[in-house]
Amino acid sequence: MSARRPDLPGLVFGVAGAWAFSGLPFLIVKANRVVPGVGESAFDVLITGGLPWGVALLLLWLLAVLSLQPVRRLTASIGALAVLLYGLGAAASARGADGAAVLRIAPGPGFWCLTATLLLLLTDAVARLRLRAFARLLLLATALCALGLALGSGHFEQVSVMREYATNAGRFGHELNRHLALSFGSVLFAVAIGVPAGLACHGRRWLRRPMLAVLSGVQTVPSIALYGMLMTPLAALAAAWPTLADWGIGGIGYAPAFLALCLYALLPVVANTVLGLEGISEDVIEAARGMGLTERQVLSDIRWPLALPTIVTGVRVVLVQNIGLAAVAALVGGGGLGAFIFQGIGQTAIDLVLLGALPTVALALSAGVMLDAVVEQLQQRRAG
Repeated sequence: MSARRPDLPGLVFGVAGAWAFSGLPFLIVKANRVVPGVGESAFDVLITGGLPWGVALLLLWLLAVLSLQPVRRLTASIGALAVLLYGLGAAASARGADGAAVLRIAPGPGFWCLTATLLLLLTDAVARLRLRAFARLLLLATALCALGLALGSGHFEQVSVMREYATNAGRFGHELNRHLALSFGSVLFAVAIGVPAGLACHGRRWLRRPMLAVLSGVQTVPSIALYGMLMTPLAALAAAWPTLADWGIGGIGYAPAFLALCLYALLPVVANTVLGLEGISEDVIEAARGMGLTERQVLSDIRWPLALPTIVTGVRVVLVQNIGLAAVAALVGGGGLGAFIFQGIGQTAIDLVLLGALPTVALALSAGVMLDAVVEQLQQRRAG
């Protein structure tokens, strides 16, 4: 009888969580938004200061770490995350109720480490369960709705990040819309150009090689350098044709950021289009020709449907990439959530940095999960 293999994720994340419980500050209490502050341990915050939910969190975390059944690990991880967030809001409210207006109660390294371990345990459980696309989308939608309701309840109003949001509430919606327009708009524009370019490269090696070489060269340029390289020609165009300036095209602002993101997105779209079209078995193509289909019909009825999952995979890569790169657009006046990140860096205000960084991460993860589900559905349809 063979020995049971150790549960490596549970072991690793268990050690990390134990370290967070015992050795890292769970909360940082700061006199204002820029001073370092004083840390409070997870034991003091979770056990001594909030016994019921502290014990519940500890038990759920242990169940998530020790359980070998994916359903039990998934349920325990979700429960532990819910209790952890509730405890953060409760602890912040208890400490900030009578404090000064400038007082900040920020999540400490222990909170972030516990959150990371629980999210990784949750991801491990989802991977082992092999949930279908619809189930993963339902889980994501439920999590986002629950998080939105929790943030809107006022339970977290004393947490430092939410204090920063309250201060910047009027501006946050504008920057979020600008970030979405930059990332999603640039990807749509790249798809509109890249898919036809990939179709043009199909079967034309003399065109494919130089086009992919040029686009690969663009990918090697750092994002901030590419933004800077585009500022001069766009400024010259705006000076030569004032109408372009009236449309918002110039050396600083939305235009160089949008154009740079489009250029970054082109290589994966073009390359995956070519790969999808040329990665189909020749037996399938010959069978289609044998049935009397013309080359145009083979392309539209055989190659394109079979290549679509590969093309969408490329779109997924560039969308997640551009959501992150759009944050850098704030350095050239492009706006977006990166405006909070760089403003926070300039003011040494980590909570303002998090106000821009956390939604960016959430957008990227959500986009990845949704397009993964689309790819899976397309692959199942192709297999069927």
